[in-house]
Amino acid sequence: MLNMLSEASLVALLSLVIGVLPMGAGLAYAVRPTEQRLALMRPLSLAGIFAGLSGSLVGAINVLALMWAVEPRVESRVLAVGAAEALVPMSVAFGSLTIAWLCAAVGLRRHP
Repeated sequence: MLNMLSEASLVALLSLVIGVLPMGAGLAYAVRPTEQRLALMRPLSLAGIFAGLSGSLVGAINVLALMWAVEPRVESRVLAVGAAEALVPMSVAFGSLTIAWLCAAVGLRRHP
């Protein structure tokens, strides 16, 4: 796992970090619900969505660039692995958003 992260591009790492930020905000709201923390959930959620989408799009662009740049045909296994890796930022972002909004629901229940 750490080997894969060390080989990831700056865009991929940044999209993963930004994709996890809403989860932290959701946990903070669940622990201590305030209006300010709830108001922060919307922009962080949008940032997480856009980070996941852009990270996956950059991964797809890299797979397509590999297909075009390499003269002997690229094996389908290599393309499948590249496509799977391109979906990781979106999966992380949407999983994080799911946890974040579940935590927000818990915080809303506790909020006076």
